[in-house]
Amino acid sequence: MGLLEDLHASRRAAGSGRKLPPGADDDGMQPALLFIPDISGFTRFIEASESPQAPFLIADLLEILIEANTLDMEVSEIQGDAILFYRLGPPPPVQELVAQCRRIFLDFQNYLRLVERDNASELGAALRDNDLTLKIVVHYGRVNVAHIREFTKLMGRDVIVVHRLLKNNISGGEYLLLSEGYLKTQSLTDLKRSFSWTRLLGGKTTYEYLGDINYRYAHLTPLRLLLNGHHSPDGAPSGRGNSLKVRHAVRVPAAYALRLVRNLRLRYRWLEGGTAVYYDLSKADRLGTSYKVDINKGQIDFQTVQSFQGEERIEYVEKISHFRLFPNSLLFFFIEAVDERSCLITLDFRYGYVASPHPLIRFGQLRRVHRFWGRSLRNLVALGERMARVSVK
Repeated sequence: MGLLEDLHASRRAAGSGRKLPPGADDDGMQPALLFIPDISGFTRFIEASESPQAPFLIADLLEILIEANTLDMEVSEIQGDAILFYRLGPPPPVQELVAQCRRIFLDFQNYLRLVERDNASELGAALRDNDLTLKIVVHYGRVNVAHIREFTKLMGRDVIVVHRLLKNNISGGEYLLLSEGYLKTQSLTDLKRSFSWTRLLGGKTTYEYLGDINYRYAHLTPLRLLLNGHHSPDGAPSGRGNSLKVRHAVRVPAAYALRLVRNLRLRYRWLEGGTAVYYDLSKADRLGTSYKVDINKGQIDFQTVQSFQGEERIEYVEKISHFRLFPNSLLFFFIEAVDERSCLITLDFRYGYVASPHPLIRFGQLRRVHRFWGRSLRNLVALGERMARVSVK
């Protein structure tokens, strides 16, 4: 037997010893939800913006999509402007699926609006001229999950179907498409109830080798009414809003307070439980800088997003990533001058949702985080006043 035959034989022997996962067919195929959010207008934006920051914005938006994952899906692959998520097992109820789509769309659009507000930014101007939005394709079928070294690869006809459905006959680029494969798993009553906020329309596209693929779709444009407003995890307006605020007066000038907040070297000294901070020294004073802070036994990732200095107040914004219970969070600092020697700092923590299905856990985590930011702000005030006294001496 030659070398090539030996290699083939050893691979067949290795494969024959693998156990099939529960629910898999004899050929290894498993039921799975396939979910692709795709950024519409991606290519046009990259080409037209001519901004070196454009690719980094797209990376931020892809991270927003991943953090908005409420269905505990796995990421199979990222392809430029789209992410293929999957979840093995039975399909989620349509109510949960629609809530997931609303969550992703709102987090995506609210972050875009934050960047658009920067009138002095080339990137903000490019966003206003080139509309970026989101389309979402959902399919349910059977897949084979292959593990190739450290990578997971999905294979099978249904993987091809969900990718092909990104090219369809639907006008516009802001919609949710549900394939016939997923629709068959849900009752008509549940479908109607879940789409009371928009119209669910029928469609069909013919693909080479696949034939006719039927689907239903709904435009996501009505959700824009909820943008920049506070909304609950299911997308409905909420009186309280997903925001936690703490404020404190500090005896330092407003400009000095902003320097304290932006000084990454000092961050771990006032964040409650902070022990260390990590950042690139060459990029420390730039917007878009990412840094990490060790807090207690964990670590939180921050990214500077915006800084405004208006006539009445200063506004400084950071994005918080990998904050497990509060995905897609934003941290706003509002600094308002009281007089030449003092100011009022408001710390506004805005979160997309609390990543727990249990009301008591959500309530407890909100109280803990509110206390955390309150103590952190008091630490910042004490540190700032102490440093100001030293500098005067």
